[in-house]
Amino acid sequence: MTEKTLITSGSKWEPLLGYSRAVVAGNTIYVSGTCGVEADGTVAPTMYGQAKRALQIIDAALGQAGSSLKDVVRTRIFTTDVSKFEDIAKAHGEAFSHVRPATTIVEVVRLVDECFLIEIEAVAVI
Repeated sequence: MTEKTLITSGSKWEPLLGYSRAVVAGNTIYVSGTCGVEADGTVAPTMYGQAKRALQIIDAALGQAGSSLKDVVRTRIFTTDVSKFEDIAKAHGEAFSHVRPATTIVEVVRLVDECFLIEIEAVAVI
């Protein structure tokens, strides 16, 4: 059986929902869907701002696992407004222009909070 290491961000939702910010299984790190919430609970009003913050949170979770964005092989992006694709692409491109992971972008009707415009998952291999 593969040993797992659970990575937490300290979010109150992790124990309530029963999930981890990230899970390390073998040499793979799975980062849960991440929205761009600031430490004080505020959320940027723009797609770019939310995407940028979500990627910072993902990078921090990877850092706790001894990894970084450079090890990401896959991202999945869920957005409530695909017409803001250029803003999404800008944030994702700034983080991954030299990494170039496999990526999927899906438009959804709504995320868990109506102020969220984007949620990003990542998978990294170390």
